[in-house]
Amino acid sequence: MMRSRADRSSSRLSYVWTAFAHRFAGIVVAALVLCLLSAGARAQVTLTDVTGREVTLEKPASRLLIDDGRFLVALSLVHPDPVSVLAAWPRDINRIGKRTYEDYRAKFPAIDSLAKVASSAGALSVEQVVAARPDLAVFSLGSQPSDEERARIEAAGIPVVVIDFFTHPLTNVEPSLTLLGKATGREAQAADFLAFRRAQLDAITAKVAALPADKRPRVFLEPHAAMTADCCNSPGRGNVGDIIEMVGGTNIGAAVIPRAFGKLNLEYVIAQDPQVYIATGGSHMEGTAGLLVGPEYSAERARETLEGVVSRPGFSGFDAVREGRVHGLSHQLLNSPLDVLTVGLLAKWVHPELFADLDVEATQRALNERFLAVPVTGANWIDLD
Repeated sequence: MMRSRADRSSSRLSYVWTAFAHRFAGIVVAALVLCLLSAGARAQVTLTDVTGREVTLEKPASRLLIDDGRFLVALSLVHPDPVSVLAAWPRDINRIGKRTYEDYRAKFPAIDSLAKVASSAGALSVEQVVAARPDLAVFSLGSQPSDEERARIEAAGIPVVVIDFFTHPLTNVEPSLTLLGKATGREAQAADFLAFRRAQLDAITAKVAALPADKRPRVFLEPHAAMTADCCNSPGRGNVGDIIEMVGGTNIGAAVIPRAFGKLNLEYVIAQDPQVYIATGGSHMEGTAGLLVGPEYSAERARETLEGVVSRPGFSGFDAVREGRVHGLSHQLLNSPLDVLTVGLLAKWVHPELFADLDVEATQRALNERFLAVPVTGANWIDLD
């Protein structure tokens, strides 16, 4: 039986539409597959730590383990609730200061429920790390796990990364905070803060870059000053010593201490005759003859204890003491990205004329208003006028 021309035309049209529908469906399926694959790739997070190791997470971390309380402060620069992304911390309250801890606790009471692990100043316990069930373990450069410890932690399915705000801050703060931001899905916020920090530091280095050696004052910075009877703690090659050199000073500890931190004997310090003296202290110095400075204390109390620090035998002969270039700094401003304040303060103390217009208090206000989940408060630095 012969089909009509209309029937044949309808059949051809039906065939074309069927083929088109099949092809379109194939395109849609392929596009969906590509989208899913792309979404999966985006969900993965690849981190490079300060040792050059790469770690890939299936998604941003929500249960970090940290071995230094100052990492909490770093997280607060990029995350509105830094405690919410922690599984465990060392509860090393002295490193962030008693008042600062209370401020975090008041705003984020969940901090009390975090598991406790050893700090970078103690002995690492793999068992503690595994028991905390973090999805990322973040360790300090100076106390990172041994190869055997790392293997045991990773065998439990816990990735390990290393960051550094202590040994080489000027080199490692930026990649370390970038890692924390990327690890927690806050990469843009980390980049925003680091651009702010970089602008502050660049403005300072530009002013001191051409200073000759004879215009770089001898600086003695004594961490935890007068905490014990023996003298004297000092940065060496690294740590805040790098900052002293960056702002146009000469760190007297660098010539004899090959590490980031060590001790000088008093005779050496006297022979160096420092032109600028800076003590660090804080609430962890209670019960000692050391400097009490920070949000727990008034400026008057800080100044009184600073006077006691430089009344020790041998100090009165320093050029710094004779010329009134004696300063006190909260130790809690060291070894974290808050070092942007430390850099500004040291610049003003080492070269007061060059940096007369540098407003560190304005920098602190910007930190509090734009970045920090918990603001920096109180008298964190003092001059002995």
